[in-house]
Amino acid sequence: MTALIDIGEVSISDSRDGGKDYLLSPSFEAMTRIGNPNEIVEAYAIVHGSELSGFLTGYASAFGRLPDWLSSSLYRVAEKMLSTSMRVIQACCQDDLAPMIGEWKGWRSCVVYRPGQMPRNDIIVMAQHLLQHGVVGKAKVRRLQRHETGETTNSFSAFDYISAARSHFGMSRDEASKLTMTEFQFLLAAKYPDQKGFTREEYESVADEYLKKQAARRAKEKI
Repeated sequence: MTALIDIGEVSISDSRDGGKDYLLSPSFEAMTRIGNPNEIVEAYAIVHGSELSGFLTGYASAFGRLPDWLSSSLYRVAEKMLSTSMRVIQACCQDDLAPMIGEWKGWRSCVVYRPGQMPRNDIIVMAQHLLQHGVVGKAKVRRLQRHETGETTNSFSAFDYISAARSHFGMSRDEASKLTMTEFQFLLAAKYPDQKGFTREEYESVADEYLKKQAARRAKEKI
């Protein structure tokens, strides 16, 4: 089982006797399993620690430090981060991943986490990796400045990208749904390689050089 690392796929193995290999692909189809467009973005934020960061910042600002009684609240936030990460990883795999990522089980009057083979931190890091390749894309391609809006969004419509892939690349719906965002970006860059314009880095480099020359010219005129 070979994972295409460049487009975000991951392969994990259960090293125990009788264990199996698992292929994880953060495809557009997988993203839809996470939830609706708003829930996908919410999951992205939770897995990347926005809720935990905001929680810590808010209380640190209010109290100057984190009071001891916050431990139970922090635990609940951390558990939500873990459970969301597990949901993301499972959405990216066709097989049941409970042996690897663990599962939540009812016990007496509460629900407890029963660990799998993967440490909690590894589960969160892997979920972050999958979401980055499934929602944002990590293709190293030239991104023109005019395409950089700097705006955030509260929803991610995987179906829009599936439709765009079918239109741009002549794919079937099944083929398009199997693409990751990173692969989609690679294909788009390959089909439209000669876009004219500057990336933000190129623009800033040219602007800096112009300002240096302008400053040197003005200094020379004062002499």
